[in-house]
Formats: sequence, C-alpha cells, structure tokens
Amino acid sequence: MTLSQFDYVFAIGTFFALLDAFNNGANDVANAWATSVSSRSISYRQAMIFGTIFEMLGAITVGARTADTIKNQIIPNDAFKGNAGVQMLAFTCALAAASSWVMWCTRHSAHVSSTYSLVSAVAGVGVATVGASKVQWGWNDGKGLGAIFAGLGMAPAISACFASIIFMLIKLVVHIRKNPVPWAVWTSPFFFLIAGTICTLSIVYKGSPNLGLNKRPASFIVGVTLGTGGAVCLLAAIFFVPYVYAKVIQKDYTIKWYHAVYGPLLFYREPPADASEAKVPNYAVVQDDEETAETPASSASVASGEEKKISDEADNKLALADPEVQRPQMTYKELNAEGERKLHAKLRKKRGPIGWAMRTLHDNPMGPGQIYELHNIKIFFKRLPAMIVAGALYGLHYDIHAAQTGIAGTPDGERMARVYAHAKKYPNEVEHTYSFVQILTACTASFAHGANDIGNSVGPWAVIYGAWSTGNAAQSKAPVPVWQLAVLSATISLGLITYGYNIMKVMGNKITYHSPSRGCSMEMGAAITVLVFSQYSLPVSTSMCITGATVGVGLCNGTLKAVNFQRVGLLAFSWIMTIPVAGTLGGVLMGLFLNAPHF
Repeated sequence: MTLSQFDYVFAIGTFFALLDAFNNGANDVANAWATSVSSRSISYRQAMIFGTIFEMLGAITVGARTADTIKNQIIPNDAFKGNAGVQMLAFTCALAAASSWVMWCTRHSAHVSSTYSLVSAVAGVGVATVGASKVQWGWNDGKGLGAIFAGLGMAPAISACFASIIFMLIKLVVHIRKNPVPWAVWTSPFFFLIAGTICTLSIVYKGSPNLGLNKRPASFIVGVTLGTGGAVCLLAAIFFVPYVYAKVIQKDYTIKWYHAVYGPLLFYREPPADASEAKVPNYAVVQDDEETAETPASSASVASGEEKKISDEADNKLALADPEVQRPQMTYKELNAEGERKLHAKLRKKRGPIGWAMRTLHDNPMGPGQIYELHNIKIFFKRLPAMIVAGALYGLHYDIHAAQTGIAGTPDGERMARVYAHAKKYPNEVEHTYSFVQILTACTASFAHGANDIGNSVGPWAVIYGAWSTGNAAQSKAPVPVWQLAVLSATISLGLITYGYNIMKVMGNKITYHSPSRGCSMEMGAAITVLVFSQYSLPVSTSMCITGATVGVGLCNGTLKAVNFQRVGLLAFSWIMTIPVAGTLGGVLMGLFLNAPHF
C-alpha cells in the first residue's frame, strides 16, 4: 500500500469504528437501560444522562482489557506476516460488516448482539485473509472463538440465575410480608451495599491496566471493595432511609428530594394532618395509552371549551376498548403507524427546538414530482434544518411507555395481557423504595457495559490506528490509548441518546412484567455476569445478559405464562443468525477487496 492508500483505509476504518460504537449504544446500551425506563424508575432523559456518565467511566477505567481479545486473540498477529496494510484492511472490513448488520437490525427494531456481530465478522475476515486454519476456533486459554461463543449459552443462563436469586431474596425479605412497606424501607441499605460493592469491584478487582490496580495485594482489593460498598450502605442508612420513611410510611406528601440532606432529623418531621396516602408514582403497567384514558373530573372543572376535548377522549377510549368494532379494517402495521402519528401530534405541540422542527416538517411536505423539481428543492432546503434538529432530538422525546404498551386486540397485545395477568403486582410504596436502588443498579450495569463492550469497537480501531501511525503490524499488541476509549465511549452514548428508542420500544415489558424491584434484580444479575466475563477478557453480550436476567426474574412469578417466550425465541433466533450473517459479510468484503484487480 502507498501512503495515500494507508490514509484512505484509515479514514474508512475510523468511520466504521465510530459507526460500530454508535450502533452499540443504540442497540446494547439501549437494551440495558430499557429495564429501568420500562419500570418507570427513571425517565428516558435521566437514563441518557446517567448512561453517558457511567458508560464513559467503565470504558476508560476498565475497558482496555477486553479490547485485547478482539485485537489479537481471534486472528493471531503473526498471521499477517508483518503486512500492516492487509491488517488494516482486515479490521476495516470487519467493522464495516458488523456495523452495517447491526444498524440494519436496529433500524427495524430487531435486537442483535453487537459483540457477536463483530466477533463473527472478525472470524469471517480471518478466513478470507489467512485461511480457516489460522483462526483461533478453539478455547485458546479462554480467549478463542470457542470460549467466546460458549458465552452464547452461558451468559443468559448465568444472568438468569444471579437475577432470580436476588429477586427471590427481595421476595422473601419484603414482598411476602403482611406489611411489606416497612420491610422495604429498613432493608434498602443492604441492596445499596450489594450495588456499591459490585460497582467498586468492577474497578478494583484486577484493576484497570492504566491505574495499575491489578498489582495490588488481595487484602487491598477486599478492603477497598467492601469499604466502598459499606460507605454506600452507611450513606443510604443515614440519608435515604429517613427520607423514604417520611415519604412512604409517614405519607408526607410535602417532602422533596433535597430534604434527604436532613438525614435522621426527618424521623421527627411531622406529616400534614391530611396525609392519608403516600405520594408515589403508579408503577403499574397497562395497555391503554394514559393520555387517552378517561379521568374523573368535577363539574366545576368542565368549562364549555373543554367539552369537545372530553368527547374526543371518550371516542379515543372507545377505539381502544372496542377493537372488534374499530380495528378490523386496519393492519398491524397501520396500527403502529397510527400510534406514531399520535406521537408526532404531541411533539408538534411542544415548545422548544423539537416542537419547531416537527411543525416545520409537518407544514412543509414535499410537493409532487421528483426532488430535483424547483419547488421541491426550495422545500428541501427549508426542511433541512428541521430534519437535523428532529434527528438529534427525536429520541429524547420518544414515548417509550406508549410504544411498549402493546395494542389491545392484536396478538401481541393479547400475549402481553397474559403476561401481565400472571405477574403479581406489589404496592407502589414498596416499588418506589426499589426505584432508587434500581437507579444505582442501572448505573452499575452501564458501567459494566462500558467496561466490556467498548472493546468491540476500540479493539479493531486500535489495530487500524497502530498500523497506520507506525506502518508496523505488530503495533496491535500496544496498549489502547485512553483518548480512543474516550472518543468511542462518547460515540456509544450518542447512539443511545439519538437512536436507542428503536430497541427500547420492543424490549422491557414485552418480555415480562417489569417493576422497580424486578428491574433492579435484572440489572444486578446482568452486571455481575458481565463483570465476571470481563475479568477473564471474554467479550460477552450485555444484551444476552439482561435478556437472560429478565427471563429469570419473570420465571420467579411461578409460572411459564409470565414470560413472553415468543419474543424470547425471536431474540434467540436473531442472536444465532448474527453469527453466519456477520461472518459471511466480513469474509465476502475482505475477499473482494483483497483480490480486486489493482495496478
């Protein structure tokens, strides 16, 4: 390769590395946060903020370890025989194949594993480049394809076991009590202890190579881990327990979140005389759209100008409640389109950039004829700024809960109604207590994802950058620079914020019934599994872990009917198909470019 060719391949490889990281955020990270958003423990926007922070922390402090497996353990470095150009081209083709497949699946809300997409693509590229005999198909001390693909079955099963154990512990300690609310309040520091310990363990145990924590003695690791977890537990006991005691036991509806700083003084806070019910969110999941459901109103509040609105709401509810009358003429795709039109109508009423963008697009449709018609060219340039704004902000304003509710009267809606009916509902006061724990467990899961899945994109990119900057194929063995981890973790967060709703809307409550106590168990089980695999440098799918944990907690309801196994089956099918599709794409791309005529 000439210098200009090196530059060209480096530019293309960098583009696909960023695209792969973007897809990782839109796919795997969105799946990890879907549990918290579906449980209503955290809003979509809050999930974006916390996800960004902890993804970057996990990637920068721990993520370099798993990158080595992607870089050097699937295709041995000596197989390239010092040809840096071929090495760059190989990993560029792998990134192109994996990112293209994952983006197509994400666009169609088909959930696949970005980890296995890239691993399969690298294997396919290896076959096309150096032959099947050079690819590490076996166990290879836990770092070959055999070990990685073994996680396809092990990771969901292990996650299901961890998650179900944690949720059964919550059931035994809290849910089966005659008065579970006090039990939930007083035992909450214990679950903060678990979450804090695991999050600390992920940083300290064998540590980040950049921090040198892996050289510390075992006593140091145990002391720091338990000390930090114990500190989180103590802080929860001092500040969180009094706050939630006043809110859910004393039923003080005047208390605010910032009152938690008063700590034990809140035990002596007198609730209002008319405090009869705790002011907590309703965590129940229903199939009806909340904004179209009928709500009671006094005659004094019904002005003449509101009568039409109430009539419209009644008509909307009738349309939901009587599917046999209203819906036989509409296909399932048309029903989804109807829901999307309702969402767009809501967005057009909003203030700010998203409202302006949606109104501009709605009021300026493209005219008849092709885009090169003069009137369409004018309309296009008028729509262009709104298209950019809408593309950047649409995901932040997407109604995840409405998209997950299902459509009454359709097969999907009937399956979800069956799942909901076989899941026991617990008091909102209890679930509210665990919503705070779930925020911490979600952050732990996001940290674990950043630690593990950053290797998917940064491994190939580090190889491409090293070969481009030095012209030496052996440079792939060099440590991954921190700036590369930071750039790709930021790109992962961008994918979550702008495109993650495509996956969130089909996950969560469509597998089993979600609530904060269930959700924190799922996330904790998945986080433990990811961290265990990460310590052994094994790339494992975070998506598979959280899905396995979701199924495990669903089965804790005591019946198979509490899990939508059709959705689980579709997920498993997409995981399995990812291996041959991504591998074939990578191999074909590499074969075409490697053997293309050149002068």
